[in-house]
Amino acid sequence: MATAPDDSQPKRGWLRFGRDPDGAPLTWRDIRSGINEWVRDRSAAQLFTGSFFLLVVLGTLALWGLPGLYTGEDLGFVDSLFMSTSAVCVTGLSVSDLETQFTFFGQVVMLTLIQIGGLGIIAFASLIILALGRRLTLDARDSAGSELVDLPNVTPRQLVFGIFLYAFSFEFITAVGLFLLWREDLGVGEALWSSIFHAVSGFCQAGFSINSDSLMGWNDSPMTLIVAGLPVLVGGLGFLTIEDIRRRVFWKRHRLALHTKVVVTATIALFLLGMGVFLIFEWDGVLSGMSLADHLANAGFMSVSARSVGFNSIDHAQASYGTNFFTVILMFIGGGPGGTAGGIKITTFAVIGLLAWSRLRGRQHVTVFNRTIPDETIQRATGLVMAFGTVTIVCLLVLTRTEDFSVPGHTFLAYLFEVVSALGNVGLGMGVTGDLSTTGKLVIIVAMFAGRVGPITLISIFAHRNGRRRDRFRYANGEVILG
Repeated sequence: MATAPDDSQPKRGWLRFGRDPDGAPLTWRDIRSGINEWVRDRSAAQLFTGSFFLLVVLGTLALWGLPGLYTGEDLGFVDSLFMSTSAVCVTGLSVSDLETQFTFFGQVVMLTLIQIGGLGIIAFASLIILALGRRLTLDARDSAGSELVDLPNVTPRQLVFGIFLYAFSFEFITAVGLFLLWREDLGVGEALWSSIFHAVSGFCQAGFSINSDSLMGWNDSPMTLIVAGLPVLVGGLGFLTIEDIRRRVFWKRHRLALHTKVVVTATIALFLLGMGVFLIFEWDGVLSGMSLADHLANAGFMSVSARSVGFNSIDHAQASYGTNFFTVILMFIGGGPGGTAGGIKITTFAVIGLLAWSRLRGRQHVTVFNRTIPDETIQRATGLVMAFGTVTIVCLLVLTRTEDFSVPGHTFLAYLFEVVSALGNVGLGMGVTGDLSTTGKLVIIVAMFAGRVGPITLISIFAHRNGRRRDRFRYANGEVILG
């Protein structure tokens, strides 16, 4: 026997008609209920991608249409789209000079897009990672050894509040430090604005600077590079890693998660490796003539900046091929999950490295810190590297057809550097960004957006599907010869 339709619940789609199911005018409560219903029907990946796409569109319209943003001619639509995408995705690549071509109001608009984009990325990534950890089965938790940071008794609202407090605190501390270092040289007013801008841009890993030469003018000030690099290093670890460390410091019984141990260990290792490589390649190069302290400070800053933020204290167009190629490798790796750093993420790199090491030793399972990494994690890491590499190759192939490689300085390495910088949301460049064709700019725009939403979207999809049943059967094994 057929049942009558249930009219007790609102019908989907009624919002667009401006009236509720009974034909009465909508109230604010009706609108809010309809929005909540629509949001519940969307997956985390759809919400994240859609929200950032909307923010990019709004930023583009603001940069394209608002008056008083530029000192000279206004940006065209494609350039506005480029700058908006770079700011929202906290990349840092720029086709316009923020110091000479933007007014103070224009710089404020750019900083607003950076701050909203950075906080949105941290909040969403942390929520997804937290949800992923809590959706693991008990068996998976045991086998992973608490591989993911799980904060007990923490609601999403508390988590977001903690993220905002964490971000603003580090930005404030950095801004105060830079202001004290710069006030004598720049004056109080200029030093105040410049310190605020660089503190927010650094912590959000955006790499935008209101100095035409970024921080190259301060490469003889080790304290400036240390203060500017600290939020870059902290922001690149990710909020959940920092929170896990904080709990270990204040709660002696709290045990660090495997995720935190891997992130911190790999970060320190890559920092020291990068610093050493840059000292070797540039001791008599772009660092020549500097004091020992300046050598160490600039090499360390280059190592930190290359994996996340994109501030530069040296001119990469003048650096050696070895330095720039190793910078490409660091940009490809990126920073820690749950933060604004891009790349394949340092944990993915660590898992792939541990997989190779275990196979070379003839071991079947991948272990670290007396814990076995699940096969699902290894498969996700492998898939992410393949996806990142494939997008890099496709973008680079398109640029080989659209760009003029005969121009001095426009080498294959320069465009590889540009693509990986965009896809890794780093923002470093070798001087070809401003000379890109319209098609080339669109390619880099796609790379920046894909590099920002891609990894987090894949994680959220996994979290959404993790609770589904496993395959009921599998086919018989078949061998494929490798090597």
